[in-house]
Amino acid sequence: MTVVSKRVRLTPDARREQLLDLGVRMLATRTLDELSVDVLAEEAGISRGLLFHYFKSKQDFHRAVVRRAADDLLARTKPDMSKDPTTRLSLSLAHYIDYVLANYQSYISLVRGAAGSDEALLEIFEGTREVMTARITDNLEVFGVQDSPTVRLMARGWSALVEEAVLGWVADQQLSKEELLRVLTATLPAVLSVG
Repeated sequence: MTVVSKRVRLTPDARREQLLDLGVRMLATRTLDELSVDVLAEEAGISRGLLFHYFKSKQDFHRAVVRRAADDLLARTKPDMSKDPTTRLSLSLAHYIDYVLANYQSYISLVRGAAGSDEALLEIFEGTREVMTARITDNLEVFGVQDSPTVRLMARGWSALVEEAVLGWVADQQLSKEELLRVLTATLPAVLSVG
């Protein structure tokens, strides 16, 4: 007896979420430019045209996928406020490193997309960096510094340092993850104390 699987009809919101989830999963192993509408439609079991029912254009879909990836990064690295400041920072950094390792291509798409000419991708990147920086500047008292424009600038600079250090580490991994965490955690108070 042959079993015929019945196709499940999803609500428009559920289908859109499915497509975004699939796009993020695919982005983990390919660049944004390689995220093909045809391959995505095939993986999702829908027609190419149906994809454009949920997204106005390929660019709109790419932006939505990068937004989803950025939201996922922020959720995974959210500090555990029940921990002491050093542990909280170290855990957030560990989650950040794990995210970059597991989602290298999507992370590169987020960071490198900001360097391109797409204003929407730049806005997503800037918003993500602002949240990451605010996690530091909203808790300056734990670092023993007063809020100032200089301290805020240094916190933003430290975020950029972390991005570049983690990307470099992923490429060569000459340090252990523990050593990378130790160095990054130790540099933040030193950077902030300049202000």
